[in-house]
Amino acid sequence: MKITHIALPALILITLVSSSVIAQDNSEEDSNIIIDIVLPLGLAFIMFSLGLGLSIEDFLLVLNEPKAFGIGIFNQMIILPIIGFSISYLAGLEGEIAVGLMILACCPGGVTSNILTKLAKGDVALSISYTAVISVLSVITLPLIIGFSMDHFMGAKSPEIDILTLGFTMFLLTSVPVIIGMMINSRAEEIAKKSKKFVNSTATFLFVIIVIAAIASEWDTLMDNIGSLGPAVIMLNCLMLFVGYQSARVLGLEDSRATTVSIESGIQNATVGITVGGLILAAPDGGLSTLSLPSGVYGVLMYVVIAPFIYWRLKAQDS
Repeated sequence: MKITHIALPALILITLVSSSVIAQDNSEEDSNIIIDIVLPLGLAFIMFSLGLGLSIEDFLLVLNEPKAFGIGIFNQMIILPIIGFSISYLAGLEGEIAVGLMILACCPGGVTSNILTKLAKGDVALSISYTAVISVLSVITLPLIIGFSMDHFMGAKSPEIDILTLGFTMFLLTSVPVIIGMMINSRAEEIAKKSKKFVNSTATFLFVIIVIAAIASEWDTLMDNIGSLGPAVIMLNCLMLFVGYQSARVLGLEDSRATTVSIESGIQNATVGITVGGLILAAPDGGLSTLSLPSGVYGVLMYVVIAPFIYWRLKAQDS
C-alpha cells in the first residue's frame, strides 16, 4: 500500500476540519479555496513529512541533553521574538508588515533546518529533536505573541483574533500531521523508508510553490517595502545564527552542537508563517495576506545567508 493512500485522506480531513473552524470564526468573510484548503493542506503535508522521520526517542533526547535543549529553546522562544520586535522598530516596519515579521519570529524550524544541519556537519539527531519539540511548543507560543503583535503594531486596525481558535488550528495543521507521520514510521517502518524520498521531494516542491505564491500575490507591497523588509529579514537571520552559535559556545557546547543550535535558532519554517498570515487576514483580492509577505521573502533570502554560514562551518572543521 502506498503511503499516500494512508496519509492523504487523513491530511485532507484535518484540512477540512481546520477550515470549518476558521469559517466559524470568520463567518462574514467570503471563502477562499487557496486560503481555506490549498495552503493549509500544503502545510499539513510538509509537517507530515517531518513526522515521517521522527520517533518517540527524538523527544526523549531532551532528557539526555538538557543544556543543549535549554539554550536552543531559550533562543527560539525568548530571544528570537525580542530580536524580531527590535528589528521591526529599527527597520521602520509598520502595520501588517511588522506583524508579519513577528509571525516569522514565532515560527519553529522545519525539515529545512534538519537538512542544513546535516550539510554543515552539525548534530543531526539534536536538530531533529529540537524541531520536534519546538514545533509542538509553538502551538501555544505563536498565537499568544501574534495577539500581542497585532494589538501593538496595528492597533484599532487589527482584526479580531481568537487566540484559542488560532491555537487549535495550529495544532490541527502542525502537530496532528507530525503525529500521523510518526505513527506510520513506528507501525509501518518499511513503508515509511520507501516513501521518504518521494514525500520529502513533494514537501520541498510545495514549499517552493507556497513561497512563490506569497511573494507574487503581494508583489506591489513587496516593491513598496523591499528597502526595509529585505534588510530586516536578512538581519533577523544573521543575528539569530550569530546568537545561536555564540551562546552555545560560551555555555560550553562542543562545535557540532553549537552549529546545530545556531541553525535551529536562525532558520524558521517559512511555510508556517505564510499559512498563519493567510489564515489570520486574507487579502481583499483573494490572494495571500500582507502578513504572509515577510515569511515569503525570508523563504528565499535565508538560503543567501545560510550558504556562507555552512561554508564557514565546513572550513572550520577541516582546519
